Amino acid sequence: MASETLVRADGIAGEWVRPKNRWQNVGPTSIHNDAVAKKVGMRGGTIPGTVHLSHFAPLLTQLFGDRWLSQGTISMFYTFATLDGEEVRAVAKAPETDAADVQLEAWVETPEGKTVCKGAVSVGRPDAVPYVRGLPLENAPADEIRILKAMTVGQEIGAKDDYVIPGDVGVDGIVSDPQQMHRALSVYTTGVELGPAVGFYGATEIALRAGPIRTGVPYRKTGRVVCVGASPKTEFAWFDSEFRDQDGRLIAEMRHMTRWMKASHPAWA
Repeated sequence: MASETLVRADGIAGEWVRPKNRWQNVGPTSIHNDAVAKKVGMRGGTIPGTVHLSHFAPLLTQLFGDRWLSQGTISMFYTFATLDGEEVRAVAKAPETDAADVQLEAWVETPEGKTVCKGAVSVGRPDAVPYVRGLPLENAPADEIRILKAMTVGQEIGAKDDYVIPGDVGVDGIVSDPQQMHRALSVYTTGVELGPAVGFYGATEIALRAGPIRTGVPYRKTGRVVCVGASPKTEFAWFDSEFRDQDGRLIAEMRHMTRWMKASHPAWA
C-alpha cells in the first residue's frame, strides 16, 4: 500500500507502488493465473482491480482525514489490467473550493500514462452522483445470456443477521482499507453454475453512510442482483450490498460489477 503522497499542480498523487500477484494459484478458472489469463487473451495473470482501491488510502487520509471513514465514498471503474510488479499510483484532483462536502475526480495510472481505473472519491454529502452509481445499468435480452442464465435481476442474496468482520482485518477495531471494505461487503449468488467461466472485477463503489465499519461488531449483511448484461467479450452482473447495525441504521453500502469472459466458456464456443 502507498504510504506517502505528492502534491502536484492538478491534485495529489500517491507514491509509485508495485503490487504483487498473490493469486497465481487460486484455481483453474482464475484470471490471476498466467496460463488461464493468456488463454482468454490477456497479457498474463492480472492483479485484482480491488487491490488498486488500497492505493487511495493515504490520499483519502490527507484530503479528508478520519471523516472519510464515517461519510466517504470511493467509486472506481476498472479499465486496464496490470500484472505482477507493474508500477501504479493513485491520483485525485485538487478540490476547487473549501467546501466540507466534496467529490473529486480520481484514478490510478501507470508510468506510461495508462489509466488502470477511473472514477471519484468524496466526503460528506456532495450534490454530485458518484461515478459508478451514475453509470447506466443495461440488462441484456435473455437470449444473449448463457453463462449467467440462472442469475436474475432482483435476486436476493441470503441475508446474514450476525455478520462479524474478524479483528485482524482492521486497525484499532476500524476497517480503513477500501480493499478490505470490498471483501467484507462482497456477496455471492447461490444456485448459479458458472462452470469454467473466467471472471474478473469490473467496477466497485463503496459508500460509508454512518461509519466507520468496525471489526468484531455484528452487522446485518444483505445483497441482491441489480443487473445482468453482456458486452461483445463478456457477460456481467451488478450487485448491491449493505451493512446495517442492530438498530437498522445503514452503515455502509456497495455497488460492484463482475465480468465473465465469453471466450472461457463452452456456451460461447
